[in-house]
Amino acid sequence: MPGRRKARAAAGPARGFALLIVLWTMVLLALLVSGITAAGRSNAELAANLRGRAEAAAAADGAVQIALFRALAPAATGWPANGAPHRLRIGTVEVTVTITNEGGLINPNTAPLTLLVALLRRLGVDPAAATSLGAAIVDWRSPGPAPSPHGAKIPQYRAAGRAWGPPGGPFQSTGELALVLGMTPALAARLEPYLSVYAPGSVNPALAGPLVRAALADANGGILPTIGVDPRLLTLRVTARAVAGGGARFTRSAVLGVDPAAGSFETLAWQEGRG
Repeated sequence: MPGRRKARAAAGPARGFALLIVLWTMVLLALLVSGITAAGRSNAELAANLRGRAEAAAAADGAVQIALFRALAPAATGWPANGAPHRLRIGTVEVTVTITNEGGLINPNTAPLTLLVALLRRLGVDPAAATSLGAAIVDWRSPGPAPSPHGAKIPQYRAAGRAWGPPGGPFQSTGELALVLGMTPALAARLEPYLSVYAPGSVNPALAGPLVRAALADANGGILPTIGVDPRLLTLRVTARAVAGGGARFTRSAVLGVDPAAGSFETLAWQEGRG
């Protein structure tokens, strides 16, 4: 009997330790199952988001093609390039499409200094700063020495502590204007709606907004110029904003050079847009 009591006494702690191991094992297994479930849920959500974004992107690209077809259609059934929204449903995706004509914007690669200065003045820049900044824009795109005494080439950029200078070639995008000496981020953002590197060389006053029209008149001695623009050639910007069923969003922005008479077009830019 005493031996059995000792054996039971010795077995008590052993059973307790074994029970503790079992409990900890169950806890670890529960944590493992919970982790696997959470990872599976996360991966499923990621896959759904990627699928939704892919659907939205495909619908936005398709909407651009539809908009181009409508832009080339007769006036009775076509979509004018006036920025009006057109709503489409492609599969389960809702798409809003706008078409605008870049012909009413100023091209920073071709605009004369007088027009650039006039535009800056219309945006509230003081005369001296507008003259200096306009010359710096011209210097950025122009090879060789500065064409204006008010401009800025590499020595002026170095003196200002910039690690870059004007390339002596055209602006690749309107965002590049932010690099011009004297430009501030706020002013560059205010300039951008009135500029396009894809716009024709001459601004069409009939397509221009009030501020650009005013700048055109200022640069032309107070008279709005009459510029011969080939009506057969259009530079259109098509923006398609798509929202998929799960809330995924995608925006496509395309700039197209269009010849309605020939029914042909050239893609000038094909970008993922903002917003």
